[in-house]
Amino acid sequence: MKKFLQIALNLPLFQTFTYLDIDNPENHTRIGCRADIKFGNRRMIGYVIAESNQLPEDCPVEENKIRPILKIIDKSPILTSELLNLAKWISKYYLCSYGEAVSVIIPSAKRETDSGGFSVINELSPKKNFSLSIEQKNAVDEILSKNSKTNLHYLYGPTGSGKTEVFLQTAEKLLNEGKGVIYLVPEISLTQQVVEAVVERFGQTVAVLHSGLSKGQKLNEWNRILTKEARVVIGARSAVFAPVPDLGMIIIDEEHDGSYKSGSTPRYHARQVAMYRCANLKIPLLMGSATPSVEAWYMMTKEKIIRHNLTKRLSGGVMPKIVSVDLTTENLEYGCISKKLFEEIKTTIKEKRQTILFLNRRGFSHFFRCNSCGYEQKCKNCSISMTYHKNENQLRCHYCGWKLYPPQQCPQCGSLDIGYSGFGTEFIESEVKAKFPNARIVRIDTDNLTKKGELQEKLAAFKNNEYDIMLGTQMIAKGLNFPNLKLVGVILADTGLHLPDFRAAEKTFSLITQVAGRAGRYFPDGKVIVQTYNPNKEPILFSVNNEIQMFYDSEIETRKLLNFPPFSRIIRLVFRAPTLNQAEQAAYGAEKILKNSIKECLEKNNLSTTKENILNTEILGPSECPIVKISQNYRFQIILKGQEISILQKIAAELLFNYTKPNDVYIECDVDPITLL
Repeated sequence: MKKFLQIALNLPLFQTFTYLDIDNPENHTRIGCRADIKFGNRRMIGYVIAESNQLPEDCPVEENKIRPILKIIDKSPILTSELLNLAKWISKYYLCSYGEAVSVIIPSAKRETDSGGFSVINELSPKKNFSLSIEQKNAVDEILSKNSKTNLHYLYGPTGSGKTEVFLQTAEKLLNEGKGVIYLVPEISLTQQVVEAVVERFGQTVAVLHSGLSKGQKLNEWNRILTKEARVVIGARSAVFAPVPDLGMIIIDEEHDGSYKSGSTPRYHARQVAMYRCANLKIPLLMGSATPSVEAWYMMTKEKIIRHNLTKRLSGGVMPKIVSVDLTTENLEYGCISKKLFEEIKTTIKEKRQTILFLNRRGFSHFFRCNSCGYEQKCKNCSISMTYHKNENQLRCHYCGWKLYPPQQCPQCGSLDIGYSGFGTEFIESEVKAKFPNARIVRIDTDNLTKKGELQEKLAAFKNNEYDIMLGTQMIAKGLNFPNLKLVGVILADTGLHLPDFRAAEKTFSLITQVAGRAGRYFPDGKVIVQTYNPNKEPILFSVNNEIQMFYDSEIETRKLLNFPPFSRIIRLVFRAPTLNQAEQAAYGAEKILKNSIKECLEKNNLSTTKENILNTEILGPSECPIVKISQNYRFQIILKGQEISILQKIAAELLFNYTKPNDVYIECDVDPITLL
């Protein structure tokens, strides 16, 4: 019996397409399966989202012109009805097509591979008794209580206070009730110790989803989850879509981390998706961090999220002593390590303890500069300064990868008085080797990690005391636990402070607090030295003094004055084009459409909102993006700001779905952006 299938495609087309299924003698449902089809002259994979015995009434094509599918790829559906509904919500919330939403959810492989996705540590290890502190036990009981006012929970406490064990114990109790659990971590490679703890605790019942798996391995893990062979899923951002039957809870570790936000269409945030899934399924969402996002902190103060506090470090450590060094009073003409930091490193090495030096900047020095005319060498494809890499003797763009050899004279005025300003991890490595010639030093950043598994090897070697000093970028700032670590040095705390982004203060505070948290986890003598040109700037001052509440109070007050999240909602529209004029014209054309959409909303008032909320909708821009050019594309942006996301979504949708843009222009739509650069 023939059936008509509604198929969604991974294309920015806001409709589904009707195909025929004529080879289904056993009348299996096709909903949730993938189909191999011809679309125009292309062969594509589509997703079956509905089926019927009759041609749909709204089908624009006559029945005799409906094409048959080539074949159904899956033996049984790989998309549950819950995930199909989730895709529909993602499509509506993040303003993308249904097919784009479905494609981000499921693995793209056509078939499974024989090998599994991970190797289990010890297979199943012998059951250990993990005793909880009173704070931890109270947190577990309250999170799983049926009497909670809300399903949103936050485990807040300093690094080393035992948040991971609370996550594991709540997961274990739910598993004993026959429920499944999703456990999200920011990046698998940077949170290997957490992954190992989960796998060690739950053994073969764990599925690990990460970017290192082949497409076939991901599909293999997906089917292990669907068949309940795997009941605990741990992974980065996309693991939030895991098709866990009888899902009992989603855990988001390091909730504040920016990597939970997707950088490509659909630009979803795993936290927002988790909130939606958990609300629909009426299950707890458990988040945790030592530095919650400002939005999460604000919701805790309003009791929309229940906060569970952990106050003590449990492995014999205490919070480290943090001091700042004012670099304006230091003579750093030939280096970047202050006298205070130098002395502390020397003492730490003498005691056979370890040091981490942190700088959120790669390369040898920050940028090439002419001292005569002020010329800076910028990337030909991007409007940012290029970074000098001494080992290669090359200037490199960290956005598009373009390289060139350093000029011998100024390309603009011909002066020979040229040099380099700033410093990066390569520069620090060179200086540390010169000042501590007998120290064993390892550098960790994306420039010097070239082999698969090299990051884990270097981190394991540092943990095993094979190195005295580890230096690197934010890759070493989170989720790592080193028993012999005594000293952490933040080489320059100001790196991101002056970016034109309303989250700059939050990111600076979080990064310093997180990297400082690596010290003093096992011994009460941990020290942190924070070098800065702005010791009295609030994010730096508050993080150094461990004045967490004061930082959040101050930042929330600033956001309120400026009407930025959490006091408003934002959609960012970026117009990319090969020339500046094309991008600018497209943005100004779009502005007219957006203004008309707001007028129509006021006249029709067909939204379930107040007239005041529509009137308070702002259109900021058009303006050049702070980084105006990336990868040979010029960028203009418009920021939509208002009290209700539904209004912003409606007027943005009018533009995206009905505006015939020039062929060379691409529009990026980012709902709830985490950066405005």
